[in-house]
Amino acid sequence: MDKASIVAQMSQTLIVFMIWVLPPLIAAVVVGLGIGIIQAATQLQDETLHLTVKLLVVVAVIALFAPVLSAPLIEQADYVFSEFPAIIPSY
Repeated sequence: MDKASIVAQMSQTLIVFMIWVLPPLIAAVVVGLGIGIIQAATQLQDETLHLTVKLLVVVAVIALFAPVLSAPLIEQADYVFSEFPAIIPSY
């Protein structure tokens, strides 16, 4: 395994990680924006409301999408660990 394939594998791993992180992040942004608009419209100045709601939504999204999102992550980890012996002799 040469350096180019290691760099390609690292970029593939980062893409899989970004796919795993994106749904909770998008949900947190949308909910935070919605709660912010509601708080501005009602002049409700509770500082913990948006944090609590965002936390609950992020946990719910992770719980709902974990089986779907974990499959590529597990596949990537399996590939990296199976190719690990090929990486070691080159260094």
